[in-house]
Amino acid sequence: MKFYRLSIILVLSIYNNYNTQAQETPIPKYSNTSLDFEARAADLVSQMTLEEKISQLGDGAPAIPRLNIQEYHWWNECLHGVARAGTATVFPQAIGMAASFDTNTMRQVANIISDEARAKHHEALRNKNYNIYTGLTFWSPNINIFRDPRWGRGHETYGEDPYLTGQMGMEFVKGLQGNDPKYFKVVATAKHFAVHNGPEPIRHSFNVLPSKRDLWETYLPAFKDLIVDAKVYSVMGAYNRVDGESASASWMLLSDILRKQWGFNGYVVSDCGAINDIFDSHKIVNTQEEAAALGIRRGCDLNCGSVYQRALKKAVSQGLIGVKEIDLSVYRLMLARMKLGMFDPSELVPYAQIPFEVNNSKAHDDLALKMAQKSMTLLKNDGILPLNKKTINKIAVIGPNADNIDALRGNYYGSASNPVTVINGIKEKAGKEIEVVYHKGVSLVTSQNKDSLVLSKEVLKDIETADIVIFVGGLDATWEGEESNKMRSRNGVDGFLGGDRTKIELPEVQLNALKAINKTGTPVVFVLLAGSAISFNGLEQELEGILAAWYPGQRGGDAVADVLFGNYNPAGRLPVTFYSSTKELAHFEDYNMRAGKGFTYRYYKGEALYPFGHGISYTKFKYTDLIIDRTTFSKSDEILVSVNVKNSGELEGEEVVQLYIKDVKSTTWMPLKQLREFKRISLKKGEEKTVEFKLKIIEDLRHYDATKQSYVVELGKFEIQIGSSSKDIRLKKIISVEN
Repeated sequence: MKFYRLSIILVLSIYNNYNTQAQETPIPKYSNTSLDFEARAADLVSQMTLEEKISQLGDGAPAIPRLNIQEYHWWNECLHGVARAGTATVFPQAIGMAASFDTNTMRQVANIISDEARAKHHEALRNKNYNIYTGLTFWSPNINIFRDPRWGRGHETYGEDPYLTGQMGMEFVKGLQGNDPKYFKVVATAKHFAVHNGPEPIRHSFNVLPSKRDLWETYLPAFKDLIVDAKVYSVMGAYNRVDGESASASWMLLSDILRKQWGFNGYVVSDCGAINDIFDSHKIVNTQEEAAALGIRRGCDLNCGSVYQRALKKAVSQGLIGVKEIDLSVYRLMLARMKLGMFDPSELVPYAQIPFEVNNSKAHDDLALKMAQKSMTLLKNDGILPLNKKTINKIAVIGPNADNIDALRGNYYGSASNPVTVINGIKEKAGKEIEVVYHKGVSLVTSQNKDSLVLSKEVLKDIETADIVIFVGGLDATWEGEESNKMRSRNGVDGFLGGDRTKIELPEVQLNALKAINKTGTPVVFVLLAGSAISFNGLEQELEGILAAWYPGQRGGDAVADVLFGNYNPAGRLPVTFYSSTKELAHFEDYNMRAGKGFTYRYYKGEALYPFGHGISYTKFKYTDLIIDRTTFSKSDEILVSVNVKNSGELEGEEVVQLYIKDVKSTTWMPLKQLREFKRISLKKGEEKTVEFKLKIIEDLRHYDATKQSYVVELGKFEIQIGSSSKDIRLKKIISVEN
């Protein structure tokens, strides 16, 4: 008993002694959750040595155990679903989601992506996995303007229009970053800032010289939307130079426009290897130490690459950069990690409670189907669609993309657990009563052998005995995409160069297959899986139907089949112009939007094969009663516009109502027209709705004056156009701005 009492006394003594020591050693400020993140991040940086600070400035940042800093990889991708991190829901590629013209569904998609990102991150932490692609800082979205359809990475974007790009991009950012007042759900990254859209093979050395008007009217507006309005917390610089400066170390872009003019307070990351390009490819400076110092000084906080980590200490010793300048970048990065909850107990972070089971769930799969359906864009229909099961006995599904997983997922993709190809979707919808035969027929781009340009007798026999042919062709992201060793291996193949295309025509092997099919007399519907504009060398006139399905994600085959058989009425719209031929395009390297015949619908003076905003429904819509609250305005006024839209057809459907502005007569050059509002609405048979828009004169009717270095509104007449595409204008009225 005496021993027991002594033991209790000893334990109490040790406990009291520990408590006293704990009270004498207060927790560091950076761990004190009662303080604001800014004070905590500043304290954390102040505790670091110079070597430790520099170690945190690369995409792979090592742990600093004494400061409770875990290893972290800043590089994570979620362009259209959490990418490169195992099984995840794969939504349509970005260009396909843009074709939906549906901002509400876009927000839902981004919210689900960030749910899966959080679930995966915390599961990785539980397994002590700190590898690349397990973090919460995502290098999406890509909001570069898809200026030229030859650009290989164009399908990563939201198309050619600055307004559409900004609207879709803002919803994506808001869905990713969440709405908690204290913590970010994940950090989104607007890329590639700025004036970046090819050519891919020379992106590491190319110098872009945009006019001031093109810079401020085409290349910057979407970035401003995301930075100023959506509060995106990260921005990625581009590889190329802009006006002689590396975009990832540009005083104009990063110091002046981004931080001074727009008030950006997040962090900037270079594109991968872009800091190395400053001295190695662009030859702006001579050494890696000078490049590292220039990057930090111009406002690029994080180097995707290793130049900062290799060279900054020596740059400090050489007097090229000061420690306080490095401190600022480290502070911004630590602050971001603080705002993600990485230094707080998980029970304080609401997003840390998202269970791992949400990943790849049925609800997420259902939304992947919904977005794929909304992205389906019917370009042509001679009445053959939707298919009538009662009159069809046999369908021949032909083509290299009918059973091609690559054509579902685009690039920067996750691993779908059960992707549905087009052939499988068609078989499921056709059921047992319709015979479905499938032949790949030909390869996607190159001929496999000397006979592959001609379909075999077996294939032709199945085509001749079928009631309809569904030809599923186009491209996939192994042929159009980012510059890489794989893409460089495509060099020498007609129509392709380093990730870009040199021609927009459908590959010859597919054109020849279509010619052979057309000779049989069996009607043909072309299902186009591609990330950009395709022309058909006039063959479009011989096709009964053309459906642009983009790279439609894990449920793409179901979405295509739903449209073909009438289970879903398509309402997608082209976010890019489909030109009739490569000859219609301006010089690829010319960033002047008015070059040649002009880039995009805003400046193109030719006749498009299919115009921006185009898309067909199985029903019809009638526009009436365009009302503008008055006809004369001052620059400070708002314009209230309304129009009635009625479903005058036989089926329920959706319509994308588009509002364009045209400057009737100007003393300077102006775009032919510009999208300024759009709404996707659903109407039952015979239903009519009033669609309302609100415009601001000072924002929606302005242009950039390079002399004044500011936006201005010119007095005079403007035409407000309402329609179903940039060409299909149903109603229009003139207004005047007089003072």
